[in-house]
Parts: sequence; C-alpha cells; structure tokens
Amino acid sequence: MDIRLVPLHWVYLAFILFIMGLLIKKRDTTLVCVAGIFTLGLIATGSLSHSLSGVFNSFVYAIKQLIDTILIISIIVAMSRIMIKTGINEMIVAPLTRFMRTPALAFWGIGIIMLVTSWFFWPSPGVALIGAVLLPVALRVGLPALGAAMAMNLFGHGIALSGDYIIQGAPKLTADAAGLPVSAVMEASIPLVAVMGVVTTVCAFWFMRRDMKRGTWKDGLVAAGSGSESGVPGDEEKIPLPRRTKQWLAVVIPLLFAADVAAMFVLRLQGGDATALIGGTAVFILIAVTLLAHKNESLEQTTSYLIEGFQFGFKVFGPVIPIAAFFYLGDSAFTELFGKTLPAGSTGIVNDLGAALAHHVPLNGAIGSITLTVTGAITGLDGSGFSGISLAGSIAHLFAAAIGSGAATLTALGQVAAIWVGGGTLIPWALIPAAAICGVDPFELARRNVKPVLIGLAITTIVAMFLI
Repeated sequence: MDIRLVPLHWVYLAFILFIMGLLIKKRDTTLVCVAGIFTLGLIATGSLSHSLSGVFNSFVYAIKQLIDTILIISIIVAMSRIMIKTGINEMIVAPLTRFMRTPALAFWGIGIIMLVTSWFFWPSPGVALIGAVLLPVALRVGLPALGAAMAMNLFGHGIALSGDYIIQGAPKLTADAAGLPVSAVMEASIPLVAVMGVVTTVCAFWFMRRDMKRGTWKDGLVAAGSGSESGVPGDEEKIPLPRRTKQWLAVVIPLLFAADVAAMFVLRLQGGDATALIGGTAVFILIAVTLLAHKNESLEQTTSYLIEGFQFGFKVFGPVIPIAAFFYLGDSAFTELFGKTLPAGSTGIVNDLGAALAHHVPLNGAIGSITLTVTGAITGLDGSGFSGISLAGSIAHLFAAAIGSGAATLTALGQVAAIWVGGGTLIPWALIPAAAICGVDPFELARRNVKPVLIGLAITTIVAMFLI
C-alpha cells in the first residue's frame, strides 16, 4: 500500500542530507544531530518540554544501545596498557620476528600480525602492542618505515576494523541502525571485507615496490629511530617482571583468547554474548597481570588502568552518541521516545521513506551499491569511521526497502567504506597511531594509501552489486 509521508519524514530526510553536506565539508555534525532530535520531537509532540526531554532521552537510548561496545573497547585498552608497560607484548610477537627476512616478508608479516592483533585488541592499542617490536626488525631487513606504517594501517585500521568480527563494535552499530541482526551484517561483510582487503593491500605493496625500484619512493620520516621518540607508549616507564613470568604470560594470554574464539564457534556465541566473553577474559587478564606486576599497589593500579581505558572509550564514542541518537529515531526509537505520532500503518521513518522511494524512483542494486559506498566514504571524512556508520546503516535500510532485497549487503558495504576512509587509512589525523610509532608523516602515509584504497572501494562496490 502507499505510505503517506508527513512533515516528520521530510524533516528527517532534510537533516540527513544536511548532515551529509557537513561531512563532505569536514565539519562536525553533533550540533545538527541534536537540533534534528529537538525539531522532530517538537513536530511530533508540539511540546517544548517533551522535545527538550526527548533530546536527553535519545542520548540515554543511544548509550543503552552502545554501552556494551563502549565497555569492551575500554576494557581491551586498559588491558593493553599493562601488557605494554610490562613488555608482555614484546614476548608475544618475538617468535614471529624470525620469519621476517626480506622486505616482502616483513610487509606481509607485519600486516598479518597486525590483523590478528587488531581483531582482539582493536587497531590503536594493537599498533602500540606490536609496532615498537616489529618496526626495528622490518627496518633491518630493508622495509622502509613508511611501508611498515602502511602494512599496520591497512591491515589493522582497514581490514580488521571494517570487519570487527571478534569485538563486533562496528557491525553492531550498523546493524542496529539498519534494523538487522548483527550476525546478518557480519556474514554479509565477509566477502566484501575480503575483496577490499586483498585488493587494497596487494595494490599498496605493488605501488611500494614499483616506486622503490624507480627510486621515486619517499619515506616521509619525521623522527629518527623506531618510534620511541614519537610519544607512543614506547616512551613509558617499563614495569619489571621476571623473564620466566613474562614468557609464561606470553603463552597463556593468546591461549585464553584462542579458547574464547573456540567457545564462540562451539557454543554459537554472537553479538553481545561473544563480546561479553572477550570482555570477561580481558578483565581477568588485566587483574592477573596487575597483581603480578604491582603486588601491594595492585588494588589501586587496577582502578587506574580501568580509568585509562574508560577515558579512551568515551573519548572515541563521545561524538558517536548524539549522532547515533538521531539515526536511531529512524526506527523504533521514535515511537519509544515520542509516542505513536507517525501515521497509521507506519513501520518507522526510514521504512516509510524506503517504501515511498520504491514507488517513485527506479532504484536497483547498482545504484544502491554506489550510493552506499559514497555515503560511507563521506561519513568517514570526519576521521572517526564510527561516527557516521549509523547513517550508512539507516540509508542501507532505506534503499533495501526500496529495492526489495540486499539489506545486509548494503549495510556491510556502507560499513566497509566508512571504516576504510575514516577509521584510519585516508584521513591524516586518524592515521596518527601508525604514523607515530613508525616516525613518519601522517600526511605522507595518507597520500600513499589513497590510490590503493580507492581502487579497493571501486572493486568492492562492483562485487556488492552482484551480491544484492
């Protein structure tokens, strides 16, 4: 049946377009999202007090939806801090360094180690965990510092973060905005993440080798050494632990996370259950290592590490909360916050717009795929990667409703584009962790990533057209 669109629908759509315009101009969207929530509440209820309280309640709603993601990232970061300070991270990766005997092996070895590490620790902590150890080895066998930074960046902030299959922060955000199960988005993202990852990293390696042979390679160094002067955690005071204790922990900690992964498959844990298992394990590791490292001060130091983790988590997700709050209004959150003020038969603002669009615009899989890639890339221009993936999920929901299929694929495509652009491969200020640990210019690193990432996005978009 025809869906009757009311001013609420048009105002919501106008704010989405306005937000996209601001993202293109690299401006912050938090204020506009708050204004959008207030305006929608005022139109829906006609009450100033209800509109003002709706802004606050929408934040509460968004935090409830995101809290497990915020917590798991905070806990992982807290755990990574004590591992870096005690040097356990060095012990974990030390056996792997013996395989890096050529520049090619160093590039792919660093990349694969970074990929696996980032699945469990997230990329920024992962860079600190392994970068200071692997970079000197890579330099010794002839891999330029910029090449090492590219490998850590593309495999960590690109492949690992765009899929995020273990912590599941990214797929939860996009799945919630698209009204889909997390498992559906994760399953749909596998071929897209694989294609994007293979194409981008192969192109990056080929361009690097070509330019090195031509003598046109510029390493973009801004600091000498292996990154210890860069202000990355390599500068921090180390906490002494007996060597045998560190060796034992370097074996036990990976085994614990491997057991978690096995349990996920055996018990079929996904979404919140899988996140809780990883989080609980990380808390246990944090406490155990802190007890061994700080002994009598362990009570206070455990709290200190958790505070560091929570500060990081809320700093990362602070901009996400008001943005997600606005986009959650496109689905069931609107009725929960402002009552049944949509027309009879409405299934949510985004669903209504999608159904109406299907009656007037000849959408298809190709147009939908291109639009989601562009939308995802635009949302990543703020350098966050996460702040805009709710928008990508909402638009994927809208387009899938119009096309009649492909919701999970479109959602995953928007997620991949947003994370690859904004999560830390193209935006210079998002590249700082990898650039700093390698002592290279983040702008030069971004410049080197542009061509491989754009080629990868183009081919991934074409693949998505055939999957819808």
